Amino acid sequence: MAAHPWSCLRPAKALLVLVLFCAFLPAARAALFEDDEARRAILELRQRVDRLTSDNEQQRRGLLDLQSQIETLRADQAKLRGQNEQLTRDVADLQRQQKDMAQGVDARLRQFEPVKVSVDGQDFQADPAEKRDFEAALATFRAGKFADARTAFAGFLQQYPRSGYVPSSRFWLGNAQYALRDYKAAIDSFKQLLAQAPLHAKAPEAQLAIANCQIELKDTRSARKTLEDLLRSYPQSEAAVAAKERLLLLK
Repeated sequence: MAAHPWSCLRPAKALLVLVLFCAFLPAARAALFEDDEARRAILELRQRVDRLTSDNEQQRRGLLDLQSQIETLRADQAKLRGQNEQLTRDVADLQRQQKDMAQGVDARLRQFEPVKVSVDGQDFQADPAEKRDFEAALATFRAGKFADARTAFAGFLQQYPRSGYVPSSRFWLGNAQYALRDYKAAIDSFKQLLAQAPLHAKAPEAQLAIANCQIELKDTRSARKTLEDLLRSYPQSEAAVAAKERLLLLK
């Protein structure tokens, strides 16, 4: 049997394949090693990226926390500013209230402090209530309410027996009584004025008023004597001029 013409090539082909395999074996091994290094590099790079990502995430969270803290601080600062403004307003209100209270106390105290008054040429100290009551009584008399004025002046003399208004009060009380035709009571009021304050500005008028009451009571003799006493005691007064005229009428 004849040999196949290619049969002689089979061992050679096998040898060639073996040679080629051996030739490429270092390159394959080198490629394999290079792939491992690349994978390690990639893994390391991924790890670095992961670490960077983690660091960035931590930094981001840190920035968010810091921003939150800043916002909290701003809110606290605004709250404190509002509280401070409210405290400032409260202090201002308290100061105003204290000032108003002090002024109110001063005003109430002044209501009880004596004041200087001048009545019928007499200067003296009087309590505010004293001054008010006298002026009210006098206003009542000038309004023509003689009965009310009589009550007011009588009450004043009872309430303020040592007042500087007493002589004037007796004078106006006598005039109210005279207007009500209570002549005897009027004479008593005018005589008390003369006994207490003979140098008072109203004393000459009070003595003239006594004479007028006596004339109304038809007591001409007493009226004449009163007028003559007036001329001796107060010769330069206006009441003395009127007394002279009445004396002429009584003769």
